[in-house]
Amino acid sequence: MKVLLTAINAKYIHSNLAVYSLKANCGSYEPQVKLMEYSINQYPEEIFQSLYREKTDVVCFSCYIWNIGIVGQVAGWLKQVMPGIKIWLGGPEVSFDIHERLKKWNFIDGIMYGEGEDTFREMMACWNGEKNIEDILGIGHRQRDGKVHVHFPRDFVNMSQLNFVYTQSEKFKNKIIYYETSRGCPFQCSYCLSSVEKKVRFRDLKLVKQELQQFIDWGIPQVKFVDRTFNCRREHSMEILKFIKAHDKGKTNFHFEITADLLTEEELDFMAGLRPGLIQLEIGVQSTNPATLKEIRRNVSFEKLQRIVRRIHVGKNIHQHLDLIAGLPFEDLERFKQSFNDVYALKPEQFQLGFLKVLKGSYMREKAEDYGLIYQPEPPYEVLATRWLSYDDLLVLKSVEEMVEVYYNSRQFENSLNWLENYFPSAFVMYETLARYYETKGLNGISHSRLARYEILLDFVRESMKEEETNIFVQILTYDLYLRENVKSRPAWAPNQDTYKGLYVDFFKNEENRSRYFSGYEGYTTKQIQRMTHIERFDLPVRTDMAGTGAGKGPVFIWFDYMHRDPLTYKSRTVEVKLW
Repeated sequence: MKVLLTAINAKYIHSNLAVYSLKANCGSYEPQVKLMEYSINQYPEEIFQSLYREKTDVVCFSCYIWNIGIVGQVAGWLKQVMPGIKIWLGGPEVSFDIHERLKKWNFIDGIMYGEGEDTFREMMACWNGEKNIEDILGIGHRQRDGKVHVHFPRDFVNMSQLNFVYTQSEKFKNKIIYYETSRGCPFQCSYCLSSVEKKVRFRDLKLVKQELQQFIDWGIPQVKFVDRTFNCRREHSMEILKFIKAHDKGKTNFHFEITADLLTEEELDFMAGLRPGLIQLEIGVQSTNPATLKEIRRNVSFEKLQRIVRRIHVGKNIHQHLDLIAGLPFEDLERFKQSFNDVYALKPEQFQLGFLKVLKGSYMREKAEDYGLIYQPEPPYEVLATRWLSYDDLLVLKSVEEMVEVYYNSRQFENSLNWLENYFPSAFVMYETLARYYETKGLNGISHSRLARYEILLDFVRESMKEEETNIFVQILTYDLYLRENVKSRPAWAPNQDTYKGLYVDFFKNEENRSRYFSGYEGYTTKQIQRMTHIERFDLPVRTDMAGTGAGKGPVFIWFDYMHRDPLTYKSRTVEVKLW
């Protein structure tokens, strides 16, 4: 018997925790199981050919909104060329419409729903002729007479009895490792499937610590916890945080999804002492409208949340990722703009503007008629309109989302955006205006290079501001460019530096400067250091707060040290140097 557990991930760097856990927990049948991972960026034909060459008996697909279309194509082709193959599905995208899915897709033999470890192990016994399929809970399948039979659900698994999923590090050198220490969520947010599973269960901390130590010893770059609310049990989350701090080797980053307003003073004080870059926090704000939060059953105080986010930000050691969802009830375009500006003012390291997905099995789908929800009938079931938002409104938000992703979340334009905000009524208006500029100039739908984005932003400023303001902006934009990138092909728009080339050469040759500034560059020649770093002259104090016009005393010479970067922002170290 040969069984393929197949994952088609959203990106190459992702891995699929579900299939790894099924294989790790299928007992003596594990040698019969092979993991096959692909990404949605591959052609369906390529995935189909790869699976066909395996000449397997059973193929199981892990199904989500981002891959179900490809799964349907590939599974259908496999059944056509291999009529005797068994094809089973599992995952959230197929767990809430089992009858309909099996009737619609006649090439599918069955679906596993709910937590799958015990179910998959029993199905392995069934496929080996050791168990009757009618005795297995948590499945739906097509019987010999063609009728669909959905069995009773299976009870939750004991998380402490599950085997450790990962047995080798080499496979994950360039991928994110997903890890869980709890399942379920104590909250009942109406848009989320986690609210369906109300019982929260935790893995024994002794096992968790052993497994975290393995990740740390392997030097895994990032471990992403999939716990729906990592800090819902304070004793559990604090024990984990204390462990990773005590055993940190300076290489691994841990990502947690949290509810910020649950954090206590003790937790905040502890987090303030963590190594920069050791952890990052994903915080779902979703909306700052009290009426919306109440309606979606999200009991969160934004006032408390923003205080905590700002406090964490002061420490400059923790990456914070804040989310909003467009399309929620009681939030029209104007009220969403306020939510946007409220969250933007917190200056998170990443700010994601997402759009409501009306998921199968969610309470939001039950309320679709009440809310006037129009949404895509096929995955990802994204909202198209509501009683409060028209599709025109959503198109505005889509264009703003693109600008935020390109200019804010890239972190390449931080000072430029801070300066630019002062010339607009709000941050939202700034991005909305920039989005209209892209549309007017025909810039949408083009794969612009990184440097082209700088030039577009500069052209945007040139069209709307005076020459004096534009000249100031050029210098701030240049500072942002060299803050992140050691570009040797200088853009044409950057201020000319030819007058100072001799001074720059003398700076690097000066032995006093070598001992004063160049720590970490021992063993490198003067020319090598010159190539590995950069000096730039500015006529204003670009390293100060960018509020106001930015005008001030000058000139200043900034040395950009790319060997020593901020572990949180990847910015180079900057030093103001004297050249005479």
